[in-house]
Amino acid sequence: MSAAGGVLRARDAGASRGRIRRPASRLLAALAGLALLAALSCARSAGVPAARPSPTAAPHRDTAAAGAPASDSVTVALWRFDETGGTRAADAGPFRLDGTAGLDTRTDFGRFRGARVFARSINSFVRVPYNPALDLPSGLSVEAWINLAAYGSYEDTPIAARWTPLANQRSWMFGIVGRQLKRTTEGVPPQWHRDLLISGLRGRLMFAFVPEDAGTPRTFFSQRAVEPGRWSHVAVTYDGQVVRFFLDGMPDGFYAATGRIRTSEAPLLIGNFFDPRTLSDFGGDLRAGPSADPVPWYALEATLDELRLSNTARTELGQRYLR
Repeated sequence: MSAAGGVLRARDAGASRGRIRRPASRLLAALAGLALLAALSCARSAGVPAARPSPTAAPHRDTAAAGAPASDSVTVALWRFDETGGTRAADAGPFRLDGTAGLDTRTDFGRFRGARVFARSINSFVRVPYNPALDLPSGLSVEAWINLAAYGSYEDTPIAARWTPLANQRSWMFGIVGRQLKRTTEGVPPQWHRDLLISGLRGRLMFAFVPEDAGTPRTFFSQRAVEPGRWSHVAVTYDGQVVRFFLDGMPDGFYAATGRIRTSEAPLLIGNFFDPRTLSDFGGDLRAGPSADPVPWYALEATLDELRLSNTARTELGQRYLR
């Protein structure tokens, strides 16, 4: 065989291989196009566009500690409080609902990695600005690990709440009933939550919500008290029919309560209650402004870890969280 003949046959074989690959490439492109059309059709049929991350945001990564709750398909927000300093409270959930901590909170070791320590101060809080993702009218779950330092002196100390002094800026509140003192050396408390806690006992979990039909707020309580000085897992769920409390992974009271939760544009405030309109970032840090009442009537004294908000009533709040 001559060298020229070998080269010719090699070229013919290469050309033949090229002719074989081109139809396969067209077929793969066609299949990819069909898959894209099917995905767009499913998105249109859902009626609501899928949430997409901001094009300027960094890729989402949730590096959970072993045993910590997950950011899953029904998670709205999950504040792990794993920061080692500063005032940012990063959200590991899908909407990036980062919060800003007050100057009188600090970071420390938690139940899983880090945690946020809340003190008895008006500047002890985490504020999450309003986002439509926070509106959960047909059901929710709120849960956290908490190491309570002391019960509050007055009506209650909120763990997390979308509730302000303005009547049209109230959706729900999850907290711990306080000692309900009527007067102390600090003066007479404003008693913003007096009507919510008529039957509340000290140390019990409390959950209040405003019905969508503009009815009066409804309040519910756990059966057992949260014990100070130790880590406890606390949770409340509502599915539009039943309010359920969980304490340390065990059911702790359930109540019939039909109706949807009223939506509002209230921010989410963690670890305190006051009028959020009094906050100011003048000088660079978020703090209570000069018009705020300086007395911390509702400040939570506790360490919080793994605060998760979900858009459904979770059913798996069991013993696996205690391992």
